[in-house]
Amino acid sequence: MLPATPADGSRPGHASRRSLQYLSDEPIAADGSCIVNTADMATIESNVGRVLDLLLPKILAARDSSARPVVLGITGLQGSGKSTWASILVRLLTSEHNLRSITVSLDDFYKTHSHLLARREQDPENKLYRTRGQPGTHDEQLAAHFFQDLEDYRGDGELKIPSFDKGSFNGEGDRAPHLEWPSITTKPDVVIFEGWCVGFQPLSRSQVQHVHELAVAGQLLINAPANHELEHLLEVNACLERYCNTFMGPRHFDFMVHIDTDDLRNVYTWRLEQEHRMIAAKGTGMKDEQVRAFIDGYMPSYELYLDQLRSGLFGAEKGKQVRVVLDSKRGVERIEKL
Repeated sequence: MLPATPADGSRPGHASRRSLQYLSDEPIAADGSCIVNTADMATIESNVGRVLDLLLPKILAARDSSARPVVLGITGLQGSGKSTWASILVRLLTSEHNLRSITVSLDDFYKTHSHLLARREQDPENKLYRTRGQPGTHDEQLAAHFFQDLEDYRGDGELKIPSFDKGSFNGEGDRAPHLEWPSITTKPDVVIFEGWCVGFQPLSRSQVQHVHELAVAGQLLINAPANHELEHLLEVNACLERYCNTFMGPRHFDFMVHIDTDDLRNVYTWRLEQEHRMIAAKGTGMKDEQVRAFIDGYMPSYELYLDQLRSGLFGAEKGKQVRVVLDSKRGVERIEKL
């Protein structure tokens, strides 16, 4: 069996959000990870508006120049509020700019329960695959086919969107039955694709080895890669390379919003705060040590791949990526247009 608290942070009894909606009236993630108070929400909405102002002219130009939907990626650290940002963007784009907008979550492309178990058993010594979340635990062909169908879709008939039920099998999760998948019947103008490793790009073997050596020597901030064998990190890296080739590389996005911080230690603080809020609101949640262990599962990839993303996803094409740098209180320290 897979552990009850997967690496994506969902919990037993909490099914995946319906991934696509034209107008989100619920900016709070179903797993409780984005519970915020009214004052915080007003600040977040203001910051989302600032970022949208930077990208909107280019989004409109891209929409007018192509029949396919504009794909806007949102990637962010655990606890940074990326799901809330995605929901607010959908609302603003739809209600204020008359752009039919939907969200798609990387989580809804997880492999079936049986295939997740098989993935873990394929290399039981690799701690990165003891729970779902890492590249290699998603069905890249399902994702590639969906995004191709979405690109070709013109509003004729119904387009089904894959959905993952995180509450099934006592929290181990399984792909939802096809009849329960949400659907759209109108071509969207903008597709917001959010996920924790969206925008990550694979490194060469020598680059992974170099970061691993730095971590072993204690020369990184967290030194998380040192907790894993080099070959296990390379296994995830190879899966990430397949993702980028099939559905998640730079060519699959028109724009990217990256929610980041200059101090990765903030991630532990943010996620602990969110968990405490969820416990206060719902009476249940993870213990502090469980939250820290959960974040530990993400840190190796953060220390491996974030530097490259911070330098820009689109290479010489400037102005298509916005990096939002948060401080320890999740306030916006600065906004960078890359």
